Amino acid sequence: MKTVVLCGGKGTRLGALGERDPKPLLRVGDEPILWHILKIYQSFGHRDFVLCLGHLKERFEEWAGGLDEPWDVTLLDTGLDTPTGGRILAAHGAVGDDAFFATYGDGVADVDLAALLRFHRGHGKIATVTAVRPQGSFGIMHLASGRVTAFEEKPVMRDWVNGGFFVFGPEVFDYLEPGAVLEREPFERLAADGQLMAYEHAGFWSCMDTYKDNLALNEEWASGAAPWRMWA
Repeated sequence: MKTVVLCGGKGTRLGALGERDPKPLLRVGDEPILWHILKIYQSFGHRDFVLCLGHLKERFEEWAGGLDEPWDVTLLDTGLDTPTGGRILAAHGAVGDDAFFATYGDGVADVDLAALLRFHRGHGKIATVTAVRPQGSFGIMHLASGRVTAFEEKPVMRDWVNGGFFVFGPEVFDYLEPGAVLEREPFERLAADGQLMAYEHAGFWSCMDTYKDNLALNEEWASGAAPWRMWA
């Protein structure tokens, strides 16, 4: 079963880091975060990857040329400014007409991919998104009539957000166009048609959206207890 990884974005929120290196190739420990993502899939037996490239695509070519992993990696140029839905549509030929995984090139989690796949196959709909509750960016205050009663340090959000780690049936391509942002009209149409289901993941999840996120993931990895490390 193939896994499509969205690697074409410009990483503008990372500032100079994103200008020098594409976000999926920024390091967590000694390896790019992309390596960590592929290792998560490998730990569940999935080793066939399609990387949708755009920004600084030549850096991925250099990285893949030096890989020493048991992976089958297809590098697919999907355009410099193509949005997420358009990139997945461009991968149609590479994945064929079978169900496939898809994920972002900047997020890690201890998600059980085997359970995710069972959930997807069990509900029979076209698309599954992994729903997560990330930790908030700020500590909060509890108030009563203007009096501060308690502090809560960066609590986990109460609402669910899109954490990536998708499973799509081949029918998803009928909802995509070259200029489509996956998370907007395609997902809205899938939801309206009753074809989008959420797999609720209550465990660890984090994305590397900013320099601060990069530092936090590196600290987690350096601790020796990174939750997403599910491989030997």
